[in-house]
Amino acid sequence: MELTPIARIRSDFSEKFGIPRQSGLVEELTAAVIFEPGYRDPSALRGLEGFSHLWLIWEFSKSQGWSPTVRPPRLGGNKRLGVFATRSPFRPNPIGLSCVRLLEVGQDRKLGPVLTVAGADLLDGTPIYDIKPYLPYADCRPEAAGGFAPRPKGAELEVDCPPALLAVVPEAKRAALLAVLAQDPRPRYQNDPDRVYGMAFAGLEVKFRVVEKGLTVTDILQGLPQDAPAAGGM
Repeated sequence: MELTPIARIRSDFSEKFGIPRQSGLVEELTAAVIFEPGYRDPSALRGLEGFSHLWLIWEFSKSQGWSPTVRPPRLGGNKRLGVFATRSPFRPNPIGLSCVRLLEVGQDRKLGPVLTVAGADLLDGTPIYDIKPYLPYADCRPEAAGGFAPRPKGAELEVDCPPALLAVVPEAKRAALLAVLAQDPRPRYQNDPDRVYGMAFAGLEVKFRVVEKGLTVTDILQGLPQDAPAAGGM
């Protein structure tokens, strides 16, 4: 079976580092679903506006190879579990599944129908193979066991970003950036208080250091190249 991308995501993440580890963890993040030219028929979306959430079926386009066991970040990045017991990108078929909140079904003069969504955990340009409405009666199972991830992870770090640095960030992106940093974007096996990390976000390079449960933004640099306009910037 050959799959054809129907759309691509436009998000604020030009690199994998910093992307939330699951969809819905950072609701402040917005992204746009841009359909490929052959699928820009508005009639294909008729009725979609009646749903609050969607499933996006997509490709881990930057993943290389697969592994029968992986180290889930949720377990600190040191314990190995079977790949099929996780949502790791290192899969035989690199297919991802994300539940996102639908904010708007819009129409762009050049791009055709555009979906604005919240809470996406996707790299900018990620191919999307299908979109399905989220059905609460079928997709929500309150009695389900969550294995090693029984409940969502809340913010893990207290973020300190000096006002002068935060002012560099477009106002509409500030809350999302702070929420992403609070999730602790570092690899779980790294805990070096002297290390300065750099994260690409919305065309900026955000530098930060983490000491215990506190994250301090040390610099925000402008001018990172982007292949597409910022997410939501229709």
